[in-house]
Amino acid sequence: MRRLALLAAAATMLLVPAAAPAHHAHPQSPFPKLIALPDGWQPEGIAIKRSTFYVGSIPTGAVYRGDVRTAQGAPLVPAHEGRAAIGLKVRHKQLWVAGGPTGKAFVYDARTGADVAEFALTTATPFINDVAIGRHEAFFTNSRAAEVFAIPLRGGPVRRIAITGDFVQTGDPTATNLNGIAVAGRHTLILVQSNTGKLFAADTRTGVARAIDLGGADVMNGDGILLLGRTLFVVQNRLNKIAVIELSGDLARGTIVHTITDPAFDVPTTIAAHHKHLYAVNARFGTTDPQPAKYNVVRVP
Repeated sequence: MRRLALLAAAATMLLVPAAAPAHHAHPQSPFPKLIALPDGWQPEGIAIKRSTFYVGSIPTGAVYRGDVRTAQGAPLVPAHEGRAAIGLKVRHKQLWVAGGPTGKAFVYDARTGADVAEFALTTATPFINDVAIGRHEAFFTNSRAAEVFAIPLRGGPVRRIAITGDFVQTGDPTATNLNGIAVAGRHTLILVQSNTGKLFAADTRTGVARAIDLGGADVMNGDGILLLGRTLFVVQNRLNKIAVIELSGDLARGTIVHTITDPAFDVPTTIAAHHKHLYAVNARFGTTDPQPAKYNVVRVP
C-alpha cells in the first residue's frame, strides 16, 4: 500500500508542475501602449528586432535603444556633432541610419553603438531620408532629388540609381519628394512621394519607376512605409493616420482597405512591427519649442 501511495503521489506531481499555479496566478501584463523617449529627443525613424527597438534623433544623430515589453531604455549611440538620424533599419548586429541633410549614411554596432562605417552619398541638395535593406544592398532615398543610393552589404562601390519612368520630381528644391522605401522583391523597391501622395514600384537595376494605381486615392504626406507580404502600411505624418493598402501581385495596383488612427498620434513619421502591433514614432513636427518637448512611440493594432 505504501508503494502504491508513493506512485500515486509521484503521478500527481508529474501531472501538475510546481510552476504552473504561479504562471496562471500572474499572467503577463499587456505591452505598454506609449513608450516615452527622452525629452527633446526629436525622433523620426524606428526599427525593431525581436523586442528591442531603436529610435534616432534628427538633430543629434543619436540613437535610443529600449524594450517594447518594459518601455525602458537608454541612449545607445551618443550624439555626434555634424550628424543626423532620420530613417533607420536594423540588420543582424548593425544599425543602418539615413543621415538627412549630411548627405551621408551611417552604420553602427547595434549592441554597443560604436561606429562601423560612414558613406558619403551626395553633396548636391541632400536629404537622405529613409533606408530599406535587401538581400545584398541597403537602399537610401534622397528626398530632394530623383535618386536612390544602394550600398553593398558586403563591401563594394556605392551605386546611384536615378529614378525615372513615371516618377517626376516636383516642388521647390527643399520639397520632400521620395521618402519611405521598402524592398518588394529581388530587384524591386516600393517608394512613396510625400508631396504628391503617389506610390511607385522601381527597378533597382534600371531605376525605371511605375506608378502604383490606387484607384483615384492617394497617400498624401506619406512618410515611412512597411511592407508585410502584399500589405503595405503607409504613415501619413501630418494627417495623423496610417493607410493600409492591399497590393496586387504585380504591384501595378493597390487598394486602401483600412486607415489606422489613434488619439495618441502626434505627427507620426515611421513604423515598425512587433507581433500583431505597429509601433509609430511621434515626431511632433511643428512643435513650438522642440528642445524640451516630450516625445513617444505609440503601439497600435
